[in-house]
Amino acid sequence: MEKLYAKTCHKLETIIHELEIEINCPIEKTETIIKQIIHSLSDLKGHVLKNGFKSIDEEVFFFKHQKPVIVAKLIYYNSIYKIETRKPYGAKSIKKYLKKELRKLKKFFEHNIDFYKYYRSGNSFLDENFFSRGKHDIRLWLDTFYFEADHRFCTSHDYKVAKIIANDLIQVYLEDQLNRNYKNRSNESSLSWTGSKAALTELIYALYSQGIFNNGNTDLKLITKTFETALNIDLGDFYHTFMEIKARKINRTKFLDNLCETLIKKMDEQ
Repeated sequence: MEKLYAKTCHKLETIIHELEIEINCPIEKTETIIKQIIHSLSDLKGHVLKNGFKSIDEEVFFFKHQKPVIVAKLIYYNSIYKIETRKPYGAKSIKKYLKKELRKLKKFFEHNIDFYKYYRSGNSFLDENFFSRGKHDIRLWLDTFYFEADHRFCTSHDYKVAKIIANDLIQVYLEDQLNRNYKNRSNESSLSWTGSKAALTELIYALYSQGIFNNGNTDLKLITKTFETALNIDLGDFYHTFMEIKARKINRTKFLDNLCETLIKKMDEQ
């Protein structure tokens, strides 16, 4: 399962990245991406139904950490599609509309705050109830959606995890749309990144690879947007920049290595 999942994710990420670059129309782009995500989920479902899992631990891991990542993409792009197709005309109307969408995310958080705490804190004592098939407890934050789903390829809470991941991305998207149209200069961060974009990209990927944000359950795009906002910088096509870093023949982690050397030197001096 691990190899199939990794291969499916890599292929999907590559396709999404190419479509993000090639298609400018957000509605056309999301339609095409959604089709690709559905195809990827279909491949995973076919494998699960045919082969099952080697152990309960593998099953729990799949439904807690793997499937939700892909389903979150489906929720995210489907939400963007709805937001864009329903967006009104006029600056004031758009601002009101985007803020209403943000309130929906807040409402979901408030209604599911107990599960948010469980998931975000890295707890696992209820994982077998939440993330193995055929087990559910209606008292444990159960959605009506679960009773309508195919129980051969879902658990009581894997969709909720996907929703949490997707909502983080949707929030970034909505806030970015608001900032683009109604940016308040007085609220900008006083910090600005004055190093190279490649250096910051290297740092972000290192932090992402270490999984230090939200117990490793945070999308790379969300991390990048947060750094861009905090440090007043537009990293542009950060994925392409990372590809260039990977292609370096000598010292691929040049910035991180220099960072370590500088810190050690500072320690020695003091």
